[in-house]
Amino acid sequence: MQSINWLEEVEKRKEAMIKDTQAFLQIKSVLNEEEATPDAPFGKGIEEALQYLLHKGNTDGFLTKNVDHYAGHIEHGQGEDLVGILCHVDVVPEGDGWTDEPYSATIRDGKIFARGAMDDKGPTMAAYYALKIVKELELPLSKRVRIIIGTDEESNWKCVDHYFKKEEMPTIGFAPDADFPIIYAEKGIGDILFQLKESNQDTRGSMTLLTFEAGRRLNMVPDHAKATVVFENAIDDFTKSFNDYLEEHGVEGGYTKEGNALFLSIKGVSAHAMEPDNGKNAGYLLAGFLHAHSLDAKGAAFVRFVQEKLAFDSRGKKLGISFQDDITGDLTVNTGVFSYNQSGVSKLGVNIRFPVTCNTDETRVTLEKLADSYGFEVVEYKVSKSHHVPQDHPLIQTLQKVYEEQTGDKAELLSIGGGTYARSLEAGVAFGPLFPGREDVAHQKDEYIIIEDLLKATAIYAQAIYELAK
Repeated sequence: MQSINWLEEVEKRKEAMIKDTQAFLQIKSVLNEEEATPDAPFGKGIEEALQYLLHKGNTDGFLTKNVDHYAGHIEHGQGEDLVGILCHVDVVPEGDGWTDEPYSATIRDGKIFARGAMDDKGPTMAAYYALKIVKELELPLSKRVRIIIGTDEESNWKCVDHYFKKEEMPTIGFAPDADFPIIYAEKGIGDILFQLKESNQDTRGSMTLLTFEAGRRLNMVPDHAKATVVFENAIDDFTKSFNDYLEEHGVEGGYTKEGNALFLSIKGVSAHAMEPDNGKNAGYLLAGFLHAHSLDAKGAAFVRFVQEKLAFDSRGKKLGISFQDDITGDLTVNTGVFSYNQSGVSKLGVNIRFPVTCNTDETRVTLEKLADSYGFEVVEYKVSKSHHVPQDHPLIQTLQKVYEEQTGDKAELLSIGGGTYARSLEAGVAFGPLFPGREDVAHQKDEYIIIEDLLKATAIYAQAIYELAK
């Protein structure tokens, strides 16, 4: 059989692919539990994105299946064994400060700008077109290839949990949802909820913290924080102090007065929780300011824990849980959700990325003891285990060969703090789409994918699908 120029095949379909990618990105597929129904368990936008892909698969003659609106798949090929390509159509909330409307899928400077362009709708379309090329070239396969479409990857993974209860598990596969060359190891991911105990709830002072809110997701660094403080005395000294604090830290913020109440806000910089130091946590900034003032007992207990045990310590040293190994590097900590209410429940949502060899049970014990000493308790501790595929596995060997042939570069093996659907498979790795040296804009404002890179990734995926399934 003569060799195939995969990139040439992608170029033939370039215009159609860009158009389809834009249409896909224009669907606002953010989790919306308020509008959840049995036919749209994660909201209308996510369901629309799932249906868009399945309809496309149907139209192009693939075998498709909608698995109770939790997930779906698009399949091609024959054989006993199944190769999985694990993608997801949900995206994180868009956040503020975009140059263009976040779902416009505007093309500028050879890039498509939209929430989900890089994570994970752009790469999902690349995988789809890769499979389409293999199908249209009528290449003989000895295995089935299935694009598995998740809908809840950015939150709780209910989609793949549900999917794999009903559908078979691929023997090998990859997720186009991270970096090239190949990610063979992923950290464990822990979602921890600290709750302030009731005993702190009955005291008020001359300055009372009524509310404190920051962050929407545990896996994002909060880019905005707000608080309401009520005073019994004059508040001018406090407002001057706040302005000085903003200037000292070089951040934007402001306040408004209403009677004896003051509404404070601070802007930070969003980033993915796998490396919190890439962002600036607005919750930490606001808590740091409030901690320097005499608040009521409950408010003081809340900001004290944040300031003394969490703030600007991405490696968990203050918590007493720092850890690192040679495979996946440092343990990281991100406080993604701050929710305080003077007359109600007050919680802190923390996301921890555990190195492959870290004992997460021991970490839990340490956190529970520490929380207790600060008047908090751990009310939730959910951990998704770390994932590691041996370097000599045939899946790794095949993908290394493909990557090196397509790029001319060495296919180094990487480990990440992020979690991809690859960890759902016993032998699964994350494979692109971000090329070495490119800026990682996932979960950030003005997220984009470079069109040239999208096409190149598609060529790599097409050859990978063929080599894994031939």
